[in-house]
Amino acid sequence: MTQPASKAPQGPPPLAAQPPSVPAGRPAPGWTADVRNLSLLGVLAVLVAVGGITSPATFLAASNLQLVLTQASVIGVVTVGMTFVITSGGIDLSVGAIVALASVWATTVATQEYGFAGILFTAVLVGAGCGLVNGLLVAYGGLVPFIATLAMFAAARGLALQITDGRTQIVTVQPVLDLGVPDSYLFGVPPLVLVFAAVALAGWLVLNRTTFGRRTVAVGGNAEAARLAGIDVRRQRLHLYLLSGLCCGIAAFLLVVLSGSGQNTNGNLYELDAIAAAIIGGTLLSGGRGTITGSVLGVLVFTTITNIFALNNLESAVQQIAKGAIIVAAVLVQRGTERSAAT
Repeated sequence: MTQPASKAPQGPPPLAAQPPSVPAGRPAPGWTADVRNLSLLGVLAVLVAVGGITSPATFLAASNLQLVLTQASVIGVVTVGMTFVITSGGIDLSVGAIVALASVWATTVATQEYGFAGILFTAVLVGAGCGLVNGLLVAYGGLVPFIATLAMFAAARGLALQITDGRTQIVTVQPVLDLGVPDSYLFGVPPLVLVFAAVALAGWLVLNRTTFGRRTVAVGGNAEAARLAGIDVRRQRLHLYLLSGLCCGIAAFLLVVLSGSGQNTNGNLYELDAIAAAIIGGTLLSGGRGTITGSVLGVLVFTTITNIFALNNLESAVQQIAKGAIIVAAVLVQRGTERSAAT
């Protein structure tokens, strides 16, 4: 009589089924991000203290704080789009020129005849169109992002100059101008700040809670591995540059509201400010990691620095030197963090 087969001894579960663990002595990614954001909040608090000490009568005034937030809103919307592009391993040097082109195209006499909707639609459409061209050149044209967006930078600046002929285009549509006056503020918050908050929240949700965001991080981390995993890398890059252009179009409309005009010099050095804000916020310049929260804090830091310099009548050259030093320091800190994490 045959004996019943004994059950095979059960071993430990397969390795793939076990939850990933963080090696001993190495901080978890979420913990590192929290420390980085807390550090930026500390820097922002120090800047507020410096502003309050150097210009106590003006810096802490409600009108000045509203101005800081309003100015941060324009470049902040651009930075949200830039964060997505850099996270994917790309770069966009044309954002400032796209803002200029969208703002002047939206403030021509012909466009203003269509009122509020015409200005808003034109600004967004021009920005998205330029982003689409960038995406096609990078994703399907095979151009390096640096070259493609540099070409767009030159073309958009030139076209903006040709449209305006070097003149300032004054906005005469009253509903657009009304958005910039204190009477339109909601509980003391300017409408432009509310738009920025909505864009930043949407960007955070897309990057952290959607498949699109996970694909963006995957493409930036390793494009070839992302392709082998079934991600259409070229289409993803196209959508990312389209998103960046869309943010530039929204920012152009906000700038039109803020200044009440369209100029070919609008958006000057926005590419520097957007890249710098994203980097000091924790977005990895080589791609594979991005943070909208850090980018927003980076924007607030740079805008506060600009405001403090202006209130103390410091030269703009000193301001640019300070921004450059901050960028270098942020990159060095990132490299040091990566090396320590690898050991």
